[in-house]
Amino acid sequence: MAEKSKLWYLENFNLFNGLTPEEMGRLNTISSMKELAKSEPIYFANEPSNSIFFLKNGRVKLTRLSPEGKEMIVALINPGEVFGELSILDAGERTDFAFAADKSLICAISKEDFRKFIEGNPELNLKVTKLIGLKLRRYSERIEELIFKDAPQRIVSFIYNFAIEHGKKIGNEMFIKPFMTHQDIAELTACSRQTVNSVLTELREKGIINFDRRKLIINDEEALKKYL
Repeated sequence: MAEKSKLWYLENFNLFNGLTPEEMGRLNTISSMKELAKSEPIYFANEPSNSIFFLKNGRVKLTRLSPEGKEMIVALINPGEVFGELSILDAGERTDFAFAADKSLICAISKEDFRKFIEGNPELNLKVTKLIGLKLRRYSERIEELIFKDAPQRIVSFIYNFAIEHGKKIGNEMFIKPFMTHQDIAELTACSRQTVNSVLTELREKGIINFDRRKLIINDEEALKKYL
């Protein structure tokens, strides 16, 4: 991939807003871009956590294996998001697997190179610290939901939070495109696929949402929030 193209992609990550041309040039030299085919692995559990990644195109799934050997989705990464960033705090091994859910384009930076880079930029260092704190808080909130909320509440909570973070509001409606499969939602909320289908169908029949294989629309945000 051409260096100019790589730099253009880096410049379009919100995390790097405000960096000088010289700083962007340095970031360009310590990073590498890679195109991934669907289902191609990025890293495995128990590997050394040596890099952090930025997703430009496509989607990436982070998964873990239960003691029984069942694969569970930990997170679904969307364009513009960072993953593997907890390696900055932990010198140990990865605890999850990462692979491309679709054809994807990622940027990889050695965590040591990135650590040195942000040490010279207090503003970026603060952004990264906040990002890691937010990620840890989300993990904590997800654990609380698994403990204290029933299956329908977890599904509605996931849809609502996903819409707030990735949706686009047009008038009184919120559009989420592309969305994800019922199976993905089931694994992310620790529910069965049948439960996800039942909850979404009920919400659609009440006119609160609408959906197909490509998108989901929240027609009535306030009505949906009553299910949280």
